[in-house]
Amino acid sequence: MASGGGAEAVRSPLLERKKAAAAEDGWLNKVIDVEEAKDQILFALPMILTNVSFYVIPLVSVMYAGHLGEIQLAGSNLANSWAAVSGFDLMVGLSGALETLCGQGFGAKLYRMLGVYLQASCIITIIFTIIISVLWWYSDIVLTLLHQDPQMAKAAGLYLKYLIPGLLAYGFLQNILRFLQTQCIVLPLGVVESCFHELEARFAFGGYGVVSSLSKISVLEYWAFEILVLLAGLMPNSEITTSVVAMCTRVSNELGAGNPNQAKGAMTVTLKLTVLLALLVVLALSLGDNLWAGSFSDSPVIIDAFDSMTPLLVASISCDFVQGIFSGVARGCGWQHLAVFINLGTFYFIGMPIAGLLGFKFKLHAKGLWIGLILRSSGPDDRSFAAHKVDKMDKNRAVPIPRFISQDC
Repeated sequence: MASGGGAEAVRSPLLERKKAAAAEDGWLNKVIDVEEAKDQILFALPMILTNVSFYVIPLVSVMYAGHLGEIQLAGSNLANSWAAVSGFDLMVGLSGALETLCGQGFGAKLYRMLGVYLQASCIITIIFTIIISVLWWYSDIVLTLLHQDPQMAKAAGLYLKYLIPGLLAYGFLQNILRFLQTQCIVLPLGVVESCFHELEARFAFGGYGVVSSLSKISVLEYWAFEILVLLAGLMPNSEITTSVVAMCTRVSNELGAGNPNQAKGAMTVTLKLTVLLALLVVLALSLGDNLWAGSFSDSPVIIDAFDSMTPLLVASISCDFVQGIFSGVARGCGWQHLAVFINLGTFYFIGMPIAGLLGFKFKLHAKGLWIGLILRSSGPDDRSFAAHKVDKMDKNRAVPIPRFISQDC
């Protein structure tokens, strides 16, 4: 599938490049595979712009809501968290199969099957959108039954009603994103996104719920983080996913082409790049905590609370970024059915009980909730699993392509 000269220049070295006969022996090459790092950066850059552009819209919506009042700030955060738990995260999960199927199918040059996978995923998206929309329409009642503050629940319910039109578009968009990124077609995403935001900005002040509905896409948010928001009422959260996108595509492409050693090299390079990215995020949080808090609210109480949470946020990012990389490896290799049980056990049988115990029993409140996730993120979980499986790639020479990809088409 052609996507222009620029995309071809990125795609060709991803799957079929040949290593130079004599690689340079400079100090930088000893630290990191420069060619592989260059490939991943070229692939990830348009996705960085796309993800940031989409994430900025709900972020700005919450900022505007925060300056309307504390109830509006808490209600918009509660609505975004409930939307993630009950809708957007489900759409991300439903589209996640395309990362494995399309990624390995493209690597194996079974191009005709890619459209079949995309169509099937879109049909599933429509079915789930109808079900979720009904739930969102009555979310104020549901949130009240979950013992949320009635005023917050009412504000969140109104917000969610305006988000309903964006749910179907979000599901389709997730499918298309994975369909394109597994083929290394990422430049058009950045171009289209830039044009859309130029038009969308004219309508941004019509209502903070409508803004999010028009172009709602955010980083891959896990239910455990959003459940903490439901428990705490207000808990800002941000995760690193750009490297995960690049990692998932690189691994699935190389495995589909039968290059397990290339996949191992891709994972190593991504880990090093993500360490650098995590350090930059930690530095920004550490130096500008009052600036970030002031963007969301003028309330001194909220600003002080955010300031006290900053060390925990820094620790959380430091512990959690590696887990995201290995999750990308698992999706690229088609190991979701195994990794999901590991994450389920560590998040909900270890992390969440500890968070609840510290937050409610020991009266640490929001700090206790976050400490629970830090303890979970510092554990072995899917990192040990993925490292063990990747270590066996060269012994198996290739991860078997699923039978529904291997069929003759």
